[in-house]
Amino acid sequence: MKQILVATDFSRSAANAMAYALAMAKTLKMEVIAIHAIHPTEGINNSTYNAIFIESYYKNKRAALKEWAEKISEREGLTEIKVSTICDVGFLKTVISKYIQDRPVELLVMGVTGSTGINGIVGSNASMVVTKMRIPTIIVPLESNFPSFPIITLATDYETKLSAKDVNALNEMLRASGTKKMQVLYVADKTDEAHIQTGERTIRELLPHTEIEFNYINDNSAPNGIMDFIKSNHTDILCLVKHHHNIIYRLFTSSTVNQVINKSVKAILVLHE
Repeated sequence: MKQILVATDFSRSAANAMAYALAMAKTLKMEVIAIHAIHPTEGINNSTYNAIFIESYYKNKRAALKEWAEKISEREGLTEIKVSTICDVGFLKTVISKYIQDRPVELLVMGVTGSTGINGIVGSNASMVVTKMRIPTIIVPLESNFPSFPIITLATDYETKLSAKDVNALNEMLRASGTKKMQVLYVADKTDEAHIQTGERTIRELLPHTEIEFNYINDNSAPNGIMDFIKSNHTDILCLVKHHHNIIYRLFTSSTVNQVINKSVKAILVLHE
């Protein structure tokens, strides 16, 4: 069965991300895996350290993770969703990379704090994951809920080519929307008609069973254009394609991302070239 992976540090934002993943898993008929990375030096006291103590610490952490996941499933009334837990020693990137290597993980879900959505992501674990790892990642602001029929918007400059894994993840999200509709917001420094036509054709070919509405920002400033679009067009999940040299990536790594992803966006799906 396909899996949704949820990275947790036992925080409120992680608990909310877990609830979001459970609701998504119900719609997509997937299972949820809660994963926690124990820092290599966590639980070690140099004056009292011994093998028995540290193994007991790890055992307690694994039990706590299982209890944490079960409580959220019960609270959300989604105990029918298959949930497993993984608690391993290492840095988060290493623990996640090890797990997804040979497993059918479709999406990684991570929570972030901040009432304005993605506020504070720069420098966080979520920022590290989307920067260093090539896995479709949904970033969920605190207290955002997975809507019954999410409205999905893809912001693109038509410069990047999505990987097969990310196209599949996008298709899964569209399947979750129940409508098979998607808004595409073209974002670019310059307008080139031939480039636009080629980009539209490519997206239609990638998503042949999706009804696509193409939109174009008129503002010379991309951040302002995206914000205006978000304000006037409801968006539950904003999809961004991460690529080092395109305008979307520059927005994602700059402070303007805190303005672009406001409270009207319930989550952001980061895809990769």
